[in-house]
Amino acid sequence: MEYFIDVVLPVPLERLFTYRVTEGEAAVLKTGMRVAVPFGKSKIYTGLVYQLHHHAPEAYEAKEIYQLLDDTPTVTALQLKHWQWIASYYMCTLGEVFRTAVPGALLLESETYVVKNPESAVEEANLRDDEFLVYEALQHQESLRVEDIMDIVDRKQVLQLLNRLLQKGVIRIREVLQEQYTPRMVPYIRLGKGYAHETALESLLAELSRAPKQRLAVMSLFQLQAQSEKPVKLKALEKESGTSRAVIRSLVAKGVLEEFALRTDRVVYEGGGAETASKQLNAYQEQALEEIRRNFEAGRVCLLHGVTSSGKTEVYVKLMEEALARGEQVLYLLPEIALTAQLIERLQAYFGGKVTVYHSRYNLQERVEAWQNILEGQEKASIVLGARSALFMPFSRLGLVLVDEEHEHSFKQYDPAPRYHARDAAIVLANLHNARVLLGSATPSIESYYNVKTGKYGYAEIARRYGNVLMPDMELVDLKEQWRKKRMKGHFSERLIEAMADALETGEQVILFQNRRGFAPILECTSCGHSPQCPNCDVSLTYHQYRSQLRCHYCGHSVPLPETCPACGNATLDTKGFGTEQVEQEVQNLFPKAVVGRMDLDTTRGKHGYAKIIHAFEEERIDILVGTQMVTKGLDFRNVALVGIMNADSLLNFPDFRAHERSFQLLTQVAGRAGRTQKRGKVIIQTYNPYHQILKQVTTGDYEEMFKEQVYEREQYQYPPTNRIIRISFKHRDYNKVNEGAEWFGRGLRNIFEKGVLGPEFPPVSRIRKQYIKNILLKIPRNQSLSKTKNSIKRLETSFNAISQFRAIRVIYNVDYE
Repeated sequence: MEYFIDVVLPVPLERLFTYRVTEGEAAVLKTGMRVAVPFGKSKIYTGLVYQLHHHAPEAYEAKEIYQLLDDTPTVTALQLKHWQWIASYYMCTLGEVFRTAVPGALLLESETYVVKNPESAVEEANLRDDEFLVYEALQHQESLRVEDIMDIVDRKQVLQLLNRLLQKGVIRIREVLQEQYTPRMVPYIRLGKGYAHETALESLLAELSRAPKQRLAVMSLFQLQAQSEKPVKLKALEKESGTSRAVIRSLVAKGVLEEFALRTDRVVYEGGGAETASKQLNAYQEQALEEIRRNFEAGRVCLLHGVTSSGKTEVYVKLMEEALARGEQVLYLLPEIALTAQLIERLQAYFGGKVTVYHSRYNLQERVEAWQNILEGQEKASIVLGARSALFMPFSRLGLVLVDEEHEHSFKQYDPAPRYHARDAAIVLANLHNARVLLGSATPSIESYYNVKTGKYGYAEIARRYGNVLMPDMELVDLKEQWRKKRMKGHFSERLIEAMADALETGEQVILFQNRRGFAPILECTSCGHSPQCPNCDVSLTYHQYRSQLRCHYCGHSVPLPETCPACGNATLDTKGFGTEQVEQEVQNLFPKAVVGRMDLDTTRGKHGYAKIIHAFEEERIDILVGTQMVTKGLDFRNVALVGIMNADSLLNFPDFRAHERSFQLLTQVAGRAGRTQKRGKVIIQTYNPYHQILKQVTTGDYEEMFKEQVYEREQYQYPPTNRIIRISFKHRDYNKVNEGAEWFGRGLRNIFEKGVLGPEFPPVSRIRKQYIKNILLKIPRNQSLSKTKNSIKRLETSFNAISQFRAIRVIYNVDYE
């Protein structure tokens, strides 16, 4: 009897591939194990065993697998089920979900090596110059990587060159599979077995009296062993004895000491001492907790609507304690890596080493270790804290899912596929595990609150701040009036400067919010009006003063700041608009004695970039913090008396149906950073339109009114939550091809659906990384079957790809587009 396995490959293919296995391999293989398999002409990929069966494929001859990579499954059966739901709902392939979900170090791919053909007699005169360079290099080196050949011939496209060398028989191609993950082995020291008895030990110490440094090393080892029962690290012995590694190694060579290595995680909880007890909840928190428990018992997802600084985290901690007492795992999702830095310390104070952190700033090795700890159900992975990618972890006994700041659009993945929403995917994951789900926010998303109103979700509320601290006093400043009365200094109104001076005088801190990084978004010549544009995208280049360069925020293209206008040659370049760098500079000029910090993508690029700035601000080493939306999300600073919003209009005037909802959320959240202890905080919002409805709702904290208005408008124009939407994007380098392809697809959709098809239209930025983009928005009523709609779209895409001129156009689906 023949045995076959269906394998999920980490490539965007609609179908699974079938491979032949031997009877011995079939006895060992299980669903979720990794195997190395050949795919294409010579490439080797890591595949995931989906199922074992006896049916040979009809369309092709099944190849044999290259090797087994696991002894036990790396991926659980429930994970695979969850991935299938993501692939189906978000209209992508299982392979794309596999690639996103699993840490890159577990996805081994073969690397192509070029080696000399020993059987070929090469006529050097027949080789071109570039071919000879490669041939000559192979005389000195056994093998070359493709990247090495690119460097040798100094060009990126070397495929044709390699093909010519293959045809002439000069080279051979070899694929090598390389393991990317290596466990971290830490060296430890113990006394040699021959010196376990006292008599042997006495004679050893007498013998070492002539070698004082070696004797000191042995004595230090005894001291360290007396202090702790744990094995002694080589590094610790070096430090304690003050001797060099050479001294210790010479004792190892004599057999006096024994060196051994233990596998250690790269991220280790360093804290010691007892875990602190969680805080006593106040009456409002207790009431909310009871309401949450009632909803959990009824099997419903619960939304916790608690105002900023109401102590939602303490309610989460109580629920986590209950889950851990039941022996369950907890998944705690956050929208921003910046938030994890502050929360890790709080959770570790309560739960010690039971917290595992997982996000994209961790390196490949650290991510693999976190994955393995969760898979093995170790105690140190009882609570998994992370950004959206943490929901792909291999949980075995998940009992509670917490989604904090659930309204945040950072939970939505945009590129690459799968374009999933972590909040919605987490709810499905919890259902698979029969786990409880709590969504928390001070400004819930309209979709979640709509689900509460329609009875789909449960609801709990904390309407007051912890310790009965008053909500901040909000003030709108009319910039039109300020400019007219000449009361502006740069981008600061007289009122904002006054409030900042008062706060600094009393030793309090200030946060300034400007949702644009860089110094200025536009550099313009005042003589001819020229503004430098990105060559790859349809956007102007942003001026970054700290690097003295112009940068594109879409593709990363950068050029040094020109001294004269590239068009007319005049030295009349001026900036338009302002970003966080310019705000920072103006603050330094206005308050030269104050310490000013900046928190945006440019200052937080390092692994611990966020933590450094947050700690400095917490420890009051920074007086004024200027930041983008990073400063708005759930951070808890005790000494902030004033929050200044530099320009609220840039948020309100964004061309998106969610712009007003997002403005309300962002302004409320940033305002919530003020006055989180006994003294009432102050928020100053600068705007050219102080009578805007959203700004009035923000100042009065009227979420209910904002919700009613937005839902009414969206019902009229058929947007979520009353309708679902799918955005279909078309990308190609050729403008005409994108135009024609999108028009053809749009006509096809109108023939199928008649109503609810918007576009095709070019977005505000219609070219990114040299690719033109055109979008179609499909609005789907709630009573229309979503799965049938998706199947119709997929059938239309099959016809679209059958037309040769459209085949190269990339079609991208974004379900529940945000």
